[in-house]
Amino acid sequence: MNENFKDWPDGKVYAKDAEERLTYQEAFLEENISLESIHDDTKKLVGELLDSANLKPGNILVLGCSTSEVQGKRIGSYGNTDVAKAILEAVRALLSESGVFLAVQCCEHLNRSLVVERKVLDKYGLTEVTVLPVPHAGGAAAFTAMRLFEDPVVVESIQAHAGVDIGDTFIGMHLRPVVVPVRLSVKSIGFAHVTAARTRPKLVGGKRAVYDREEFEKWVKGERR
Repeated sequence: MNENFKDWPDGKVYAKDAEERLTYQEAFLEENISLESIHDDTKKLVGELLDSANLKPGNILVLGCSTSEVQGKRIGSYGNTDVAKAILEAVRALLSESGVFLAVQCCEHLNRSLVVERKVLDKYGLTEVTVLPVPHAGGAAAFTAMRLFEDPVVVESIQAHAGVDIGDTFIGMHLRPVVVPVRLSVKSIGFAHVTAARTRPKLVGGKRAVYDREEFEKWVKGERR
């Protein structure tokens, strides 16, 4: 779809409710929180995660996001597409530079399925599911991702290489083992608590196993027996 932000009515994302009525809720933001600060804080936290996680082009970052929590509301109670747009714009800008793919987690109503680009589905052999996320069944972030991605599809699950969770939505089911928490300087986006993680391959072996590259090279050079 990949619609330009400027082409959206009034710069906003309008959704249809269950009865096909056009609906829109203004973002509920305190004086010290703005869409600009949400964007900038998101950009900072994702930048810090990319610096820490050592992600490579083609890796996947999963995003869980409650726009309700960002506004200080209970998760699932006040989703807002303007907030989602500010967050996704920041994340996508950084990931496009690094070649890392983005997966946006839907809410529990859709079993936490994910919106990805079709090329991610093809590259990783993911299982596509038939559903179109909307704000009241999927979440504002997933709905907005459907509008922004070039060729969006919804998949059942993934094994991402890193992740960001804005609002304690719980993304662990979509992270590869072994998950390693990453402590960032940005602790919240708006009112939403933020956590982040990278992953590493499992350590296998035992007492005699070698995990360090320099130690391995000593064996190659015959310096270890």
